[in-house]
Amino acid sequence: PYNLIRNSRISDGVEIESFCHIEQADVASACHLGPYARLRPGAELASGARVGNFCEIKKSQIGEGAKVNHLSYIGDASVGANANIGAGTITCNYDGANKHRTVIKDHAFIGSNTSLVAPVTIGKHATVGAGSTIGRDVDNNTLALTRAPQKAIDNWTRPTKKPKGGTT
Repeated sequence: PYNLIRNSRISDGVEIESFCHIEQADVASACHLGPYARLRPGAELASGARVGNFCEIKKSQIGEGAKVNHLSYIGDASVGANANIGAGTITCNYDGANKHRTVIKDHAFIGSNTSLVAPVTIGKHATVGAGSTIGRDVDNNTLALTRAPQKAIDNWTRPTKKPKGGTT
């Protein structure tokens, strides 16, 4: 219930959970959508693909058996067969003037909270570590990650608000 579907092709055996918005999209058989998934114009899902809660897909192809399960934006991209897109992944497709494509090849694994700065290609069976910002291509069968070392600042005091109408 409570779904909006406009000018789209939905194949047999597709499961659409509540509150999905699907517009000018093509969804192949055995896909799973939602709840709260949004497919914008040009979204194409191959057989068995999954797009989960609070995910937005725009002008992108999601390959057979690929998963985009939680809290992600995939725009101007292609995601290969059986790839896994971790929660909070963003394809950064707009540079302020132009849109660029992201290519994620078959069986790639993208860790949670990853930003993929297009144009960029992630190779077959490649892994991107959680929390990474990737702006250069990643070869097949490669682990890529970007992390600054964790830093602890001893005796640090969080700023406090001044009391209303008075002095400290």
